[in-house]
Amino acid sequence: MPQNKTVETEVNVTNFINSYVENEQKKEESFKLISLMSDWTGFEPKMWGSAIIGFGSYHYKYESGHAGDMPLISFSPRKSAFSLYVFSPTEETQYLLEELGKYRMGKSCIYVKELSDIHLSVLEKMCRSTIEYLSKHHECACRKTKPSEAKQKNKQLWG
Repeated sequence: MPQNKTVETEVNVTNFINSYVENEQKKEESFKLISLMSDWTGFEPKMWGSAIIGFGSYHYKYESGHAGDMPLISFSPRKSAFSLYVFSPTEETQYLLEELGKYRMGKSCIYVKELSDIHLSVLEKMCRSTIEYLSKHHECACRKTKPSEAKQKNKQLWG
């Protein structure tokens, strides 16, 4: 069975952004997303694979037997657009997409050129809905954290 390429690493998130993201606006928006997603999840950011910043984790297992771990929600500050991995297959998230703003949908992610193109309050609802969905359907780290404690720590780290 093939190994997952997207696994949690020990790479420093701040160092990654400062070395990977060339555009200053995208750097600022990356740090803003870190602050928001840390707040929404109660988890500190971790690098997953070579270019994904994830928050929390869940364990999945398919009927085929393939299993692994993935972040609850995550993003990657790609050159052309942010890749937001925040979507779950629910009626609520389908509805929220209609309210999100200007984006492009990929197979499993949402592409956004700039944060000003979307409504961050809708993104928050989408993220929270996805976390709830993952918690119900998978073994999830979100059941083990105390969001208020993590939120306080994240505010100190990320503003």
